[in-house]
Amino acid sequence: MKLAEFNSADPVRAAEVLKPCIDVRRWVETITAARPFPSKAALLRSAAEAAEPFTSAEVEAAMAHHPRIGERPTASTAEASMSRSEQSGVDPADAKVVEALAQGNRDYEEKFGRVFLVRAAGRTAPEILAALKERLANSPAEEDVIVARQLREIAVLRLEGLISE
Repeated sequence: MKLAEFNSADPVRAAEVLKPCIDVRRWVETITAARPFPSKAALLRSAAEAAEPFTSAEVEAAMAHHPRIGERPTASTAEASMSRSEQSGVDPADAKVVEALAQGNRDYEEKFGRVFLVRAAGRTAPEILAALKERLANSPAEEDVIVARQLREIAVLRLEGLISE
């Protein structure tokens, strides 16, 4: 969607565009209300600022929509499509990587009680696995900060891919 279209869209339509980036109502409403944006860069800055910080409840709600790394969603939603694209660095035919991610996901979920979340876009499977192993050493408080940051990065990257000048 062009920035001019986004700026002039009715609030419901603008929210529909934003929601697949991250399903956090406050974030969606803040950006929708801040329109019009003079440039894509201004939109992305506003999106990053609106995501700083996400509350614990917002993180929990947003996490409900994220698949495990290595498990590509099959739904036909915009969010599922984005997730599949973001995880393109993980080859589902590479059994060794798939098993290592599955084990890492299980270890992470056992320790932290939620799925492992990382901005996968632009990362290779070895980079994702390294991040997973590294983050398993974190405390829950440290991980909360990292997960919120990863959600912000994902939201802004998704928005960047949706809006053009």
